[in-house]
Amino acid sequence: MQDKKITIAIDGFSSTGKSTLAKQLARRLNYIYVDTGAMYRAVTLYALQQGFISVSHFDEQGLVTHLPKVTLKFVFNTEVAHSEVFLNNVNVEHDIRSMEVSNYVSKIAALPQVREKLVEQQRFMGREKGIVMDGRDIGTVVFPDAELKIFMTAGADARARRRFDELTGQGRDVSYEEVLKNIEERDYIDSNRKDSPLQKAVDAIEVDNTNLSIDAQFEKILKLATAVL
Repeated sequence: MQDKKITIAIDGFSSTGKSTLAKQLARRLNYIYVDTGAMYRAVTLYALQQGFISVSHFDEQGLVTHLPKVTLKFVFNTEVAHSEVFLNNVNVEHDIRSMEVSNYVSKIAALPQVREKLVEQQRFMGREKGIVMDGRDIGTVVFPDAELKIFMTAGADARARRRFDELTGQGRDVSYEEVLKNIEERDYIDSNRKDSPLQKAVDAIEVDNTNLSIDAQFEKILKLATAVL
């Protein structure tokens, strides 16, 4: 690869494999990878731990007031060869992947104050380029000038099946119907929130991976990246 470094923004719907693709690209290009979804999940976990959100209520102001107490960082784990997210100096990489967190993360991410805090951190992380970042608003809000923008999509059924297989493979007790409902609800909230809704940037390249293998998808996007480099 050339010495030139770029910013790669990967946006799209939940469970489209954004993180998997981003990790592959970062590893091949020797770039930094930032999982912004993990950041929102960590804040959601904090909200659950502090009792700010549950099935019956959502204390938005309580969470906003406590945001200065929330510290997030990524620490590279050599055993698994990728970075893991720490919430207030505690590794929460496993805890943030639960269905409970998934059920509330879109509501937490819709709060403007949460997005403002995390977007500021994300921009700081990518200030020197050479970064692959995935999320919902990377190409539209965080890095609108990114040299390569990808927008990933896939059918809800296909995404639910992938997510269900992933969760059950981890030994989690969930049903396919529960996962599908969660994905459909998150799609709606992410696409209809007032602040930074999920949408394809005008200059993003859309990739529907409903029928693409992980390897085929990677090779396709790697070619796009090397063309920019």
